[in-house]
Amino acid sequence: MKEAVNQGFEEIPKEKRQPWISLASIWTGSMICLPCLMVGGILALSFSLSEAVIIMIIGYGIVCAYMCLIGMQSCDTGLPTATLASGALGTKGSRYIISALLAIGCMGWFGVQTAVCAIAFTTMFYGITGLYIPVWISGIFWGLIMLVTAVYGYNALKYLNYISVPALVVVLVYGVWAAMTQFDGFNVLASYVPIGQMSHVMGVNLVVASFALGGVISGDYSRYARNRKDVVKSSVLGVLPAAVIVVSIGVILSVVAGEFDITTVLVTLGLPVIGLVTLVVATWSTNVLNAYSGGVAVTNFFGAGERKFKLTTAIAGGIGTILGAAGIITMFIQFLSILTALIPPVAGVMIANYWIVNKGKRENFRVIQGIHLPGIIAFASGAIIAYITGMVAPFFIAPINGIAASMVIYVLLEKFIPKKNENL
Repeated sequence: MKEAVNQGFEEIPKEKRQPWISLASIWTGSMICLPCLMVGGILALSFSLSEAVIIMIIGYGIVCAYMCLIGMQSCDTGLPTATLASGALGTKGSRYIISALLAIGCMGWFGVQTAVCAIAFTTMFYGITGLYIPVWISGIFWGLIMLVTAVYGYNALKYLNYISVPALVVVLVYGVWAAMTQFDGFNVLASYVPIGQMSHVMGVNLVVASFALGGVISGDYSRYARNRKDVVKSSVLGVLPAAVIVVSIGVILSVVAGEFDITTVLVTLGLPVIGLVTLVVATWSTNVLNAYSGGVAVTNFFGAGERKFKLTTAIAGGIGTILGAAGIITMFIQFLSILTALIPPVAGVMIANYWIVNKGKRENFRVIQGIHLPGIIAFASGAIIAYITGMVAPFFIAPINGIAASMVIYVLLEKFIPKKNENL
C-alpha cells in the first residue's frame, strides 16, 4: 500500500505474521503491573470482591471490544495505529493527537509509578535504618535515576523486566497465600463491608481508563496477527483473564491488609524488604519504558527528529518526576478520568472510518494528508461528552458515551465535509 510507505511504515508481510498466542502473551505481560494492583485497591474501598470482578469484566470487556476492532483494522492493512488514525484524523491530526495522548499517558504513569517507588523506598529505608526520608525527596531521587537510565541505559535496563515481572508474580502469590492462611483472609473477605462511595459506573470508568491507551495503540502489535480471528483471541484471552486475576489480587490484598497503598500492604503481610525491593525494581524497569515511550511521543509531536531524542526523553521523564514528587498519586482517580475522556473517542473515529464509512474493507482505506476536520471535530466532541458524562454530570458509562458520540458525529460530518480524494 502506497499510503503506508508515505507514512514511513510498510505493510507487514504474511511471512512475518505471528501466532495469536505470542500476541496474547504481550497483553498478559502488560497486565501484570502495579497500576492494575492499584486499581484493585481502589475498587476494594467501595465494592466486594464479587462486585469488583463484575466491574472488571465489564470495564476490560469494553476495552477489548474496541481493541479487537482496531486490531482487526491493523491486521487487515498491516499498519500501525498512528497510520490508521490518519484515515480519520489526517496525517497531521493523527500525529498531534496520538502523540499528545501518548505523552500525557506516559508522563502521568511515570509520575504515578515514581510516587509508588518513592513510598516503597522511604518505607524500606526507615525500616532498615530508622531514618525517615520525606517521600517527595525519594521521589525526586528515584525519578532522576529512572530518567538517567532511560536516556543513557535503556538497552541494558530493559532486561530487568525479565527478572522483575516474575519476581512480582512470586511476591503477589506469596502475598495472597499469607493473606488467606495467616491473616484469616477467607473470613475477612466474607465479612468485609466496603466504606467507599464510588458508584458501579465510576468503577467501570476507572477500569477502562487503566488500559484505555493500550486498547487504542493495540494496532501496533495486532498488525502482526495472521487473521481477524487471531486478533480477537489474542486480545480477549490475553487481556481479560490476566487483568481480572491481577486486579482481584489487588482487591484481596487491600481488603485483608485494610490498606489501599500497595507498599503498606506488603509490609502488613510480612514482606517489608523483599517485597519492597521487588516493588522498587518493578517500577524502575517499567518507568524506563514510560520515559522512553514518552520521549518518542514528544519527539513525534514536535517533529524534533532522532537527534533530539535524548532531550525529549529527559523532558518527558522530568515532567513525570515533578508530577510524582508533587503528589500525582493522590490524584490517581482524576488522572484516570482524564484518560477515560480523551482516549476512547480516538477509537470511536477510527472505528467509524474503517468499519462504517469504508465498510470494513482494506481496499477502501486511504490516508488523508494534513488535518481532516470531520475526525478532529468528532474526536473533540466525543472527548467533551465523555468528560461531562463521567465527571460533571454522570450518565451511563463515560467511555461508551465518548465512543458512540465520536462515531455518530464522524459519520454525519463525512456527509457534509467530504474526504479529500487521495491517490497515494
